[in-house]
Amino acid sequence: MPIIIDKLQYVYSPQTAYEKHALKDINLVINDGEFVGLIGHTGSGKSTLIQHLNGLLRSTGGKIYFNGQDIYEKDFNMKYLRSKVGLVFQYPEHQLFETTVYKDVSFGPKNLGLDQLEVDMRTYEAIKMVGLGEDMIDASPFELSGGQKRRVAIAGVLAMKPEVLILDEPTAGLDPKGRDEILEQINKLHKESNITIVLVSHSMEDVAKYADKLIVMNKGSVVFQDTPHKVFEHYKELEMMGLAAPQVTYVMHELKDRGIPVKTDATTIEEAREEILKCLLR
Repeated sequence: MPIIIDKLQYVYSPQTAYEKHALKDINLVINDGEFVGLIGHTGSGKSTLIQHLNGLLRSTGGKIYFNGQDIYEKDFNMKYLRSKVGLVFQYPEHQLFETTVYKDVSFGPKNLGLDQLEVDMRTYEAIKMVGLGEDMIDASPFELSGGQKRRVAIAGVLAMKPEVLILDEPTAGLDPKGRDEILEQINKLHKESNITIVLVSHSMEDVAKYADKLIVMNKGSVVFQDTPHKVFEHYKELEMMGLAAPQVTYVMHELKDRGIPVKTDATTIEEAREEILKCLLR
């Protein structure tokens, strides 16, 4: 069942001189199996929103429903929510704390009270799913590369067998090769497991390539929620918010302005190439 967000509000330091309305009447539906891109400039409310989805923050107004249940009901099992909605933070060091990769990834399943055989099965499966070799199982996570640390952090969440995986800037600080490897691994997980993905990113190219739906936030509010093609039609409005469209969007508009009759809704290099070839062959 989907995650339904109904008139969600959040205020930092209410009734003080530092009061700030971080979220304002957020209404969203995140459907099962969707790959959602969440974008917005720094301070737009993205991180605050995702921390509500697994109960790390409690709203100051509105409701969130997971699998048909209001997560703010008195008898709601928040531990169950956090096992089903996994959150991977921007910096993996914030989630890694054990002496070996195995211990780190197995921490979540152990805390679910599972027997050792199930813990082992989930741990090895999650490590394999993120593309780490078995030779790393006994390695210290703190001696790994940035990309490998992120894989360990993701594996630790996957070992809980979540229905929703939320990733906050999972490629921050990585080189282009490491970034592509992480995103391809996430996309592979989505396709093979039909897990719901929420990807927070500053890269318009990345969300255009992988996301089914984009959610654009600005000053604590949702401004757009639609397919990448529809959202990036508003590239001039996005620019006013400190965002942009993928580079190919600007290229296609430039070609159009120069009299080449291309459609301007391409958001990836592949789509742009197909449209340009189609136009040339007419």
